[in-house]
Amino acid sequence: MGKRSVVITVSDGVSAGAREDGSGDALEALLMAAGFEVTRDLVPDDSDDIVDAIERACLAADLVLTTGGTGFGLRDVTPEATGQVLEREAPGLVHAMIARGLEATPMAALTRAKAGAVGHTLVINLPGSPRGATENLEAILDIIPHALQLLSGDNKHH
Repeated sequence: MGKRSVVITVSDGVSAGAREDGSGDALEALLMAAGFEVTRDLVPDDSDDIVDAIERACLAADLVLTTGGTGFGLRDVTPEATGQVLEREAPGLVHAMIARGLEATPMAALTRAKAGAVGHTLVINLPGSPRGATENLEAILDIIPHALQLLSGDNKHH
């Protein structure tokens, strides 16, 4: 099972240097604690840039997380860009994240996140706030290793 991950922060403000990447930092810490190697990337809220970043990350990682651009803002295009890349969607992961998020705030229902597979890589959209991003990842972190095992071709069920 792979342990290579890429965290892609999608934010006009962070990519312009106007804001700190709190979500990327928080996700990196959580992934490292879970035993993942972490590489970071940063793109503005631009569909073509997001598609390119996800495609590049899938060549280098087993797990690709995006943070940001999943809400109802007019510049929030991460789910649409992710949808252009995904080969197989995993709506159950999104459902698990929403269920956990709804325990904290009704605003979790506004997410438009996507998750799924690109080849042997698992790609997951997370919210842009540090709290939302980490809560969503924590909701599914325990099942990610099994998903990665299956994507690697190891189909032995426990």
